[in-house]
Amino acid sequence: MVHHYHYVIVLLLLFFTSISSHQHHDHDHDPSIISTMEQFSGYSILEPTSFSSLSYDAQALQNQIDELSGFSDAPAPSVTRVLYTDKDVLARRYVKNLMGIAGLSVREDAVGNIFGRWDGSEPGLAAVATGSHIDAIPYSGKYDGVVGVLGAVEAISVLKRSGFKPKRSLEVILFTSEEPTRFGISCLGSRLLAGSENLANSLKTITDSQNVSFLDAARSAGYARDEDDLSSVFLKKGTYSAFIELHIEQGPILEDEGISIGIVTAIAAPASLRVEFEGNGGHAGAVLMPNRNDAGLAASELALAVEKHVLESGSVDTVGTVGILQLHPGAINSIPSKSHIEIDTRDIDEERRNQVIEKIHETAIRITKTRGVKLTEFHIINQDPPALSDEAVVNAMETATKELNLTSKLMISRAYHDSLFMARVSPMGMIFIPCYKGYSHKPEEFASIKDMSNGVKVLAFTLAKLSLQ
Repeated sequence: MVHHYHYVIVLLLLFFTSISSHQHHDHDHDPSIISTMEQFSGYSILEPTSFSSLSYDAQALQNQIDELSGFSDAPAPSVTRVLYTDKDVLARRYVKNLMGIAGLSVREDAVGNIFGRWDGSEPGLAAVATGSHIDAIPYSGKYDGVVGVLGAVEAISVLKRSGFKPKRSLEVILFTSEEPTRFGISCLGSRLLAGSENLANSLKTITDSQNVSFLDAARSAGYARDEDDLSSVFLKKGTYSAFIELHIEQGPILEDEGISIGIVTAIAAPASLRVEFEGNGGHAGAVLMPNRNDAGLAASELALAVEKHVLESGSVDTVGTVGILQLHPGAINSIPSKSHIEIDTRDIDEERRNQVIEKIHETAIRITKTRGVKLTEFHIINQDPPALSDEAVVNAMETATKELNLTSKLMISRAYHDSLFMARVSPMGMIFIPCYKGYSHKPEEFASIKDMSNGVKVLAFTLAKLSLQ
């Protein structure tokens, strides 16, 4: 184990000498340092003459991100790439080609999760995995998810160029449909990999807004050809010894504090609620105020109560959002007879989040009594548990940032990712890099080449360390 660890230390030297190769210093290639490292590590170190050939190709990664953004149903700088559309299929092909160029063996499962594998010296051991997604909600940006896919391919390419030989295989995963755009299910691919039988069953009958079934859409993209049973996608627990996801922060903390790397310790999980009230409605002029049963005001009162109950939790990690509020019939001179409200609540503490949900429910019932309306629906759409990062994975990421002389911060992810569900399959961790003003899910989303470079280097070192364990 000591030998393996110090081989990774040698990789650090190789990174720095290659990245700064245009600023040559004699001590970079000091033969005595090389000799000492060889004796201490038990490994033969690459000859100094090969240092200049080792590099992290930052501009190539940026070019790939730019090229991938061209597979979009929205004009630049926006990106719209929805599950199983023609642009999604072309983007998938582009990534598979990059995996092939990097020397990875590529396979796909029945829903289009894509795996690019670099076999280690002991392929029978559980592999170390990394990856993210490339689908994009309408009129969003080009970095969300993409940095974690293309950056992962580049991280493995860096390790290959260094002469590194993994013991455990390394695998890059492109997850299908992290965004809920088409079928209303977020993290669809990773949920299935984590073994969700309920999802596998519901996908047999679910349709999109155009009444196209999931299975028909999947088959149009070349997947789910021979089967309706999608349980073939499920992974056995322990398939991977670790999973690490590289991602833009999607928040402003790292940029505001001038910190290079965020090391995620926990991922907050959402619960989604759908609530409907029904009142009497009527003419806006003819029905007097004391006689009204206004379903719109009932929904508005509940929306304000969501904010109140979240703040009462006493934790900054508890959040609640009313993202949809619809009124029927939706006319300015008609008292709403029906209202539809959808609520998102999140926390890293599952019990605290669930207490907020219960308070929202209690308030909804109270509103029916004070406003004389009916609560026709209070439905918990999903209630996922949060996920904690694995201590050993966090330690590996922290060690990597220290070896690279990068500043880092332990933080939680308030957005959720495929890592939330991969935590059900294997030990998990996430690496955050700064993004401009914390913008995400909008065209202004941006990560600098320097920040992406730092993220890829930390990912490469972390993968190397974990692959040798």
